[in-house]
Amino acid sequence: MLVELSIKHFAIIDQLTVPFQKGLTVITGETGAGKSIIIDAIGLLLGGRGSADYVRYGEQRAEIEGLFHVEEGNRALEKAKDLGIDVSDQMFILRRDITTQGKSICRINGKMVTIAILREIGQTLVDIHGQHEHQSLMQPEHHMHLLDEYAGVLLKRTRLEYQELYKKALQLQQQVVRFSTNEQEMAQKVDLYQFQLNEIEQAQLEPLEDERLLEERHKLQHSEKLFSLLQDSYQSLFGENRGLDFLANATAHLEEAATIDKELSALHENVSNSFYLLEEAAFTLRNQMELIEFDPARLEVVESRLHELTQLKRKYGSTVEEMMEYAARIEEELDSLVHKDDRLSELIADLEAAWKDLYVEAQTLTKLRKEAAHKLKKAIHSQLRSLYMEKTEFDVSIQPRVGTKDSPIIDGQAVAFNEGGMDEIEFYLSTNPGEPLKPLAKVASGGEISRIMLAIKSIFSHQEGITSVIFDEVDTGVSGRVAQAIAEKIHRISEDSQVLCITHLPQVAAMADTHLYISKHEEDQRVRTSVNALTKGEKVNEIARMISGVEVTDLTKQHANELLQLAETLKV
Repeated sequence: MLVELSIKHFAIIDQLTVPFQKGLTVITGETGAGKSIIIDAIGLLLGGRGSADYVRYGEQRAEIEGLFHVEEGNRALEKAKDLGIDVSDQMFILRRDITTQGKSICRINGKMVTIAILREIGQTLVDIHGQHEHQSLMQPEHHMHLLDEYAGVLLKRTRLEYQELYKKALQLQQQVVRFSTNEQEMAQKVDLYQFQLNEIEQAQLEPLEDERLLEERHKLQHSEKLFSLLQDSYQSLFGENRGLDFLANATAHLEEAATIDKELSALHENVSNSFYLLEEAAFTLRNQMELIEFDPARLEVVESRLHELTQLKRKYGSTVEEMMEYAARIEEELDSLVHKDDRLSELIADLEAAWKDLYVEAQTLTKLRKEAAHKLKKAIHSQLRSLYMEKTEFDVSIQPRVGTKDSPIIDGQAVAFNEGGMDEIEFYLSTNPGEPLKPLAKVASGGEISRIMLAIKSIFSHQEGITSVIFDEVDTGVSGRVAQAIAEKIHRISEDSQVLCITHLPQVAAMADTHLYISKHEEDQRVRTSVNALTKGEKVNEIARMISGVEVTDLTKQHANELLQLAETLKV
């Protein structure tokens, strides 16, 4: 849900912070007070088209910031994770600054992002619906997702199984295409791989060989210095009047001292042990000196081998292990190319089998969707009847996608698969008896579209996973019993998603859990906008104003009270 919205230097708004609550929040006020400007600000925060015209006159930039909280499992969290955005506390802070040069700076949880990413995340958080702005429900490409979500767990599990098969089929298809390239290209690959494999095999590589040779070269290059250092160390320890000689003398003295003072026995033992350790070290030094070779010929061999390995590394890998792995890969590839025809026949057979398995799974998807579409049709008709649109017909068109010459042929027909199956799904409507069903986006207008969208959103608000739904004057063109039905429907949607609603209908305002009043006033010869949450008494006056339009009378206040009492009854 949208927890708080902060707006600064945006249009006629100087500075404004609005906290929001769960349930249905109604926003009312005089025309021009800034109600729709707040919705425009939210739209920009969600990645809408920006303009320097939005910056308040005399300021350098407009700043919009919104705090959102989402429940565990919300798809916005998955998207954020994919984009590397930290949302460990399930909170999103979206921010957008627009400069007077028209440039936008976008951030999510402090991380700078592109407008496209802001839009991608924003569309999972809020759905804005105005009389002429239909968003997701009016987009045919979104209808399959809605129907699948409505269908439930069985279809979702079937779709996941289908997608695994689809991925496998695509991989096989790519392999078939690769093996079906022209003969000249294949022959060139065979020659290249054969040359590379021979070159690597002739080098007779050994694991970690380069590291061992580098170490050996280092020793050979510094053999004289190494011998000199070891010799000096040995001579410092072994010989007359050398280290061990003095240590032996100290040991003998301490041994005699320990006969006088037994507390020196431990010290004598330590010095004695040190003598034997150093004596053993001296013998090791002597052995190491005997092993050192002054061998320029061996150094030349090592240098030559390292040079050979360096040349190979430029072609086949940065280490000996990588080169050996590369050789194993091209050996396998070479075998496949040499036996191309056999391998291609196997791949084609595997691909044909994969397409058939995919077709069976796609048919299951289609069957489940048709069952779900039948139930959805009944549910939508029930919603439309409650909005006094008994004559309106709703249907879900499920048609096979049109295949092309490149599509797989199954049972003599070209089948066009994609990640969702082989179906084209679109919602259709007919608002008048005798009129044919037409795509949802092309049928409704005016007051009709408000009711149609509310009917559909009543079904899909939970399935869409949207945390907040905004209705911007969707009640235009309706009144009477239809207005009351719309009010009840909007409140029903708010039980599954937070709803913000700009309205001119007193019936809708009466159903509000929170009622915000927007007003504007002049200060220092500039217009300023303010937002206030109305108390119960203030609600009565505002709804009375909405009823009368001009003058608030005792009768309109009485009517407003009746609407509020009716609303409380309907909420139970």
